Amino acid sequence: MRKSGILMPLFSLPGGYGIGAMGGAAFGFVDFLKKAGQSVWQLLPQNPTGCGDSPYQPLSSFAGNPYFIDIDELIREGLLEKREADGFDFGDDSNYIDYGLLYQNRQKLLSLACARFLKSPPPHFTEFCGQNAVWLDDFAVFSALKRHYNGTPWREWESGVKYREPDAMSAVKAALSSEIQNEKVIQYLFFRQWASLKWYAHKNGVELMGDLPIYAAYDSADVWAQPEQFELDCKLEPVKVAGCPPDAFSEYGQLWGNPLYDWAHAEKDGFLFWKRRLGAAISMFDCVRLDHFRGFEAYYSIPSGSPTAENGRWRRGPGARLFNALKAELGELPVVAEDLGYLTKDVKKLLAHCGFAGMKVLQFAFDPNEPSDYLPYNYDKNCVVYTGTHDNDTLVGWQKTLDAQSAAFARKYIADDDLCYGLIRAALASVANTAIVPIQDYIRAGSEARINEPATAFGNWRWRIDGGCLNDWLASIIYDMSKIYGRVETVGKGTDRKKNIKP
Repeated sequence: MRKSGILMPLFSLPGGYGIGAMGGAAFGFVDFLKKAGQSVWQLLPQNPTGCGDSPYQPLSSFAGNPYFIDIDELIREGLLEKREADGFDFGDDSNYIDYGLLYQNRQKLLSLACARFLKSPPPHFTEFCGQNAVWLDDFAVFSALKRHYNGTPWREWESGVKYREPDAMSAVKAALSSEIQNEKVIQYLFFRQWASLKWYAHKNGVELMGDLPIYAAYDSADVWAQPEQFELDCKLEPVKVAGCPPDAFSEYGQLWGNPLYDWAHAEKDGFLFWKRRLGAAISMFDCVRLDHFRGFEAYYSIPSGSPTAENGRWRRGPGARLFNALKAELGELPVVAEDLGYLTKDVKKLLAHCGFAGMKVLQFAFDPNEPSDYLPYNYDKNCVVYTGTHDNDTLVGWQKTLDAQSAAFARKYIADDDLCYGLIRAALASVANTAIVPIQDYIRAGSEARINEPATAFGNWRWRIDGGCLNDWLASIIYDMSKIYGRVETVGKGTDRKKNIKP
């Protein structure tokens, strides 16, 4: 079944109040996808972000990002007044997000909505809190404490709450009860709006493809509430941390800093944390991109405190045992494996065992000196092809960095001097079951629209599209290209209509 879609971060949508949200612009983008003959909307992780604003370093693997709650919808519901929303400063640059202003003001605005909501909460709120208590209770307390300690990491909190001692936790829950309740309301509002957006997407034949980072952030509710799942010492400090070894692109490797999983403990408890984590992602999305898939077969372990990633070593991961357990618990896993980079035979064997679709990225394909697995003639059908991902430059920006030989090879391969639309056509024409194109490539945006530059801590995840770009003219161009290559007829097919229940 051939299909195609667009990679568009929710935060990159147009609209007011500083950031893209689950409101009119999101529903409008579903309409745009339908007009363009697209059946997949790929998003980035939807979880709340911490320092650096990266969705791949979330404060929780389960909670939703409060920034994405649509303010206009809260106004329509009577939970906010427009004058209140307009009274907060979220920045005046419609093309870039000001996370500093969001951090200062969004919670204050949502607190007003929470106060009105709690005057007469619907019965479904209590039901929501009960159904999600396994993560929601800890996250609500964590978030309230995070605000109480002015955003400092939990490792710096007072000993009693850092170690979650019963007396200290009871005192905190009493002292911060209203703040804790507000956090639960915010999560209810997020997931209620998400359910509406998902219902609308399904109604229009659009599947939602999510993204699950392999690692949890150290400064997260996940690690604070379940330290036994991670390699931590008696002071709850990481013993080893995650990263990548030195290679041709990074002299000293990449030091991500996430605590590593204690896979021995995880296997003893039946991989419960991962069953819940992947289960939550699957309940939100129709398909999930699983980040850094090779780390499940073997992962790079770096001694905590190392200044670079040079002194790490590879350690064996849980491999098929994990995915067999997940499949037994959750059924068939709608997963796309991020299998980019160098893959060992064992990683390829694990991917084949799982049956997951892998990824191909055309920006990695054109080395004139050696053959590449990313050239379309090397694909099999069970893969997802991208012109680029959220970590790549846009096609317009990328081609400016190519050396003359690589650029000439790319143009010769696609038989087109227009590398931007030529590569889009190459992706759509390939045998890959699914083709995904970032919206920036369709609108020919330059490097100013890049989402993320790996190994840089700040200044990423900020770009927003001009709403005028998402017009019928562009939709018709995308539709025509997708139809030529047999990717339009499948729109709407294969969607699980059991999930198509209006919230």
